[in-house]
Amino acid sequence: MDSTTDSSVTETSSSDATYRVTAGELRQFVERFERLEAEKKDLAEQQKEVMAEAKARGYDTKVLRKVVALRKRDADDIAEEEAVLEMYKEALGM
Repeated sequence: MDSTTDSSVTETSSSDATYRVTAGELRQFVERFERLEAEKKDLAEQQKEVMAEAKARGYDTKVLRKVVALRKRDADDIAEEEAVLEMYKEALGM
């Protein structure tokens, strides 16, 4: 074999090794994402169960979801939105 043939074999082997490492890393990312998707599905099911329990105890789940959403927001933003809502309601005679 001459040196040209040896270098092309080395390049191919190096390329194959890079591909295997990249494929392995890609597989890890995909598997991690899939595990997170499964966890997310489990959490969504648990949230659904909590709301079903609240409903069974007589709570309005639509309002409960709004309360949860409000708790995520800044108090000043909520106050501003409520003030604008009141102004619009007054303008419409509500």
